[in-house]
Amino acid sequence: MTKSNSKTLYTYAVGRRKSCVVTLKLFAGKADSMVNGKLFADYFPGTNNQVLSQKPFIVTDTTGKFYYTAKIIGGGKVGQLAALTLAISRALKKLDEATYKSPLRNAGLLTVDSRVRERRMVGTGGKARRQKQSPKR
Repeated sequence: MTKSNSKTLYTYAVGRRKSCVVTLKLFAGKADSMVNGKLFADYFPGTNNQVLSQKPFIVTDTTGKFYYTAKIIGGGKVGQLAALTLAISRALKKLDEATYKSPLRNAGLLTVDSRVRERRMVGTGGKARRQKQSPKR
């Protein structure tokens, strides 16, 4: 869904992973991508993180044509990066489904990783799968 801001047009998408939620606005043009009000390189330092986040743009051959602003809530850095990648892929798919859907699907970037932390069970001594210690005699 493309929305109109008072200044520019953008495509909105949501990505989730574990307990992390990313809301993303994808803009056409060339500018710095922002995450929670910081530059992407400052929020996710390291070249490996930059490669993972650019994968949807590399697969669809749109590197340098788009930039985004993202708001990330919850989770750790690994889950946040996975949710961001999913949100970027979903936004590109919304933008032009006929062109971008099949390369993103073939690269596995539209597949949702629904694994979440297992909840603690009653009587397990504080952990999900731990059993209470039984008496020795």
